[in-house]
Amino acid sequence: MPQFPMGFCIARRINLRFASILALAIPLNLVATSLTATPLTNGECLLLAQASQRRNVGSVGAPGARGVEGQDGADTDNLTVFSDGSPMTLNLAGRDGAPGTPGAEGSPANCPALDTSQRQDVQMANGSDGGDGGNGGNGGNGGSITIYTRNLNSLNQIFVGAAGGKGGPPGLGGTGGQACQCSQPYWTVENCSGRPGDSGYRCSTEEFRCFNGLNGRDGRSGIAGQDGLTGRLTVLNLDRPLEEDRPGTTVSLDVLKNQGFNLSKNIWETRTGAAQLLAPGSVIADEYLILLDRLERSFLVVWNAPQPFERFANTNVSLTLTGDNQIAPELPGNLWLEGTTQQRNNVTEFVVYNAMWEGDATSLGRLTLSGSGSNLQLSLVDEANQSNLMATKFRLRYRVTNEDPRFRPPSTYTLRYEGEIEDRLVTVNGNQFTIDIGQLPIPPKDLESGTGVEIELVAERTFSGNTAEQKLTIRDLIRSRN
Repeated sequence: MPQFPMGFCIARRINLRFASILALAIPLNLVATSLTATPLTNGECLLLAQASQRRNVGSVGAPGARGVEGQDGADTDNLTVFSDGSPMTLNLAGRDGAPGTPGAEGSPANCPALDTSQRQDVQMANGSDGGDGGNGGNGGNGGSITIYTRNLNSLNQIFVGAAGGKGGPPGLGGTGGQACQCSQPYWTVENCSGRPGDSGYRCSTEEFRCFNGLNGRDGRSGIAGQDGLTGRLTVLNLDRPLEEDRPGTTVSLDVLKNQGFNLSKNIWETRTGAAQLLAPGSVIADEYLILLDRLERSFLVVWNAPQPFERFANTNVSLTLTGDNQIAPELPGNLWLEGTTQQRNNVTEFVVYNAMWEGDATSLGRLTLSGSGSNLQLSLVDEANQSNLMATKFRLRYRVTNEDPRFRPPSTYTLRYEGEIEDRLVTVNGNQFTIDIGQLPIPPKDLESGTGVEIELVAERTFSGNTAEQKLTIRDLIRSRN
């Protein structure tokens, strides 16, 4: 053990949690009774101190900038050619995506000289992070090609390169900046109290530490761009430009009667093995589309109806090509036509025998009550004068009251009959219907003159598969004659 002069000791530091820095030289005889610690040898003293927070030295530099993303490659335009068997070379490859640029390096920390006169541990500054690399640009799509030919074997004279462009490579991440490093890891500071030579003169040394900074994180590399799509092949078994589909339309009866209308549909099939059709080494998507046929049909209206065509000429009709390659017409709901469809080669003829509007079926009116007893009759008129075209059925509801319904609505009615009218009780004369109510199973007293009645009549009229109902009501007083 080395010998030290009187009044000099070596300090040991103990960290306390709550006090500020305390540097107290305590006599050895007090230490033994107040602290439990490693025994001290002669010439040592104990320094009680709280380690304060580290003092930061230097400053972090700016982080590295992110790399720029690569530009996407351009798509190649689609192309249409007519093949006559002559050799062709067609470059339809998509353009490659540009690479992403690398991220910038992180700036090194700003590192001043270490000051060892300070009574405090030191933390040196960290380096800044490197920038992330930019993503690579996506590759452009290869161009698709449409080839018109009547001979599929002629396609093997055509070389097509329609690969998609390559995705651009990613930029690398930038290197992290360098941190500040300690010029010396430890140093001591001497503290003395009293005057040299005095009995109370004491000195101690205190040790401090320097901690190196951390280098910045390297930036992440970007993401590689995606490759572009390979172009596709379409083959048309035609020697003229393809016409667009017209599988349906809406057109007036006037056009359908005077000139007709054409509908069309292209029939396609998806196949595989496109590269095998073309010259060896061609690059094209495996699936291709081929036109098998073009379906064309016409629709014509033949007007053989006695009704004037001018009443219906401006009415629009919807036409649609069906799954069995026929044209189906769809009439507006208020137009009732009676006719048949006949096929002549690729022409569908719709022959009209009779025509009417739905409103013609609900044009009954002018109800009249006459007679009494078993001779009580109800008459009404078809104001559209179309009864010769339609089947008509009637349902009737017969109610009576003790009041006169001609002057004010009665407060109560009593039901005496409700049901369908048999055809034998209905007489048709031109556009007038007469119903023999007196022949219905109604009590005779409720058919007598002077009885107030309410009759609700429902007419159901049918024409060429179309049906419409009309409800009519009459309130009157039965009289023996009008």
